[in-house]
Amino acid sequence: MNTVDPLITDTASRFFADTCTHDAIQRAEDMGGAPALWAAFAQTGFPWVSLPQECGGSGGTLVDALEILRLVGYYAAPVPAAETGMLGGWLLSQADLALPEGIVTVVPGNTRDTIALNTDGSVSGVAHMVPWGRSAEQLVFLDDQQVVSVNVTDAEVQPHPSLAGEPRDTLVFNRAPAQVGAAPDSVNAISFRLRGALSRVALMAGAIEKMSQLTVTYTNERHQFGRPVAKFQAVQQHLVWAAQDAALTRMAAEVAGLGAQDGDAAFEIASAKLVANQAATRATKAAHQAHGAMGMTQEYPLHHYSRRLWTWRSEYGGVQEWARWVGDLAVGQGADGLYPLIASGSSSG
Repeated sequence: MNTVDPLITDTASRFFADTCTHDAIQRAEDMGGAPALWAAFAQTGFPWVSLPQECGGSGGTLVDALEILRLVGYYAAPVPAAETGMLGGWLLSQADLALPEGIVTVVPGNTRDTIALNTDGSVSGVAHMVPWGRSAEQLVFLDDQQVVSVNVTDAEVQPHPSLAGEPRDTLVFNRAPAQVGAAPDSVNAISFRLRGALSRVALMAGAIEKMSQLTVTYTNERHQFGRPVAKFQAVQQHLVWAAQDAALTRMAAEVAGLGAQDGDAAFEIASAKLVANQAATRATKAAHQAHGAMGMTQEYPLHHYSRRLWTWRSEYGGVQEWARWVGDLAVGQGADGLYPLIASGSSSG
């Protein structure tokens, strides 16, 4: 079993703690991005962790990359780490296409998307809800069994913010030139969606953990009737709910990451995204109730996490989609295979 290199955790934590201040996050939301922060982040090589060095990546494991995403969530870092490395960079490396030095983004998958590869090798159509679209150098997507990369400068960009104030833009292409590479059989729409869901689970694990810690700190510092708010039983219940959801989501993320690193982990990832989506709802409710009106102010950082959580929980599948996934996988194992699936995961099949 591979574990995270502690040097990655320590270095990334120090980097984000120094750069992702409350004011920096607020400015990024106002500007629709944080170019200087991204430039510093890129210099560390963290965006390309888990991608092969021969393709221009930084090496390392998938578990290492997920740890970086957990810390992105923990510090509410306004950087497209998941899209550049774990998703877009992964698609490019799988098709032996060059990794650019700049930001890469992807087409997450929307029923309204029409973007496609033309017979002449160009790209036309519309991609919706593209993370960090306006900031990206390249947009990467799957068309059947081909990985397609197109320059964002060839698109008409229609800016749209997410609930968290981060770009989720519409990109319109009209016969834009593209690079195309063949994807292996293991890279398809399903494996990409699972990988996208796993990226969001890691981000959400970090955000819920930080939100829980903020709530504990605030309720111990805030006094009413001569004692800390945290001493009141009703508030303690909120603290317990938030803490248990933080622990549950982090555990689900780690189990799913280890499973995905070793092979097929559809059951683990589907279960983890379902757990994370449900935990985000409960933990956000508990944290905001414990904070009262303070949690709704721009000056206090709680909203940096709750708004990101509500954005990420809807990306790459909501509760209903992943509940169906888990149910279908369980039914498909049959009565005799259900316990091994729960106990051993996807490898049991």
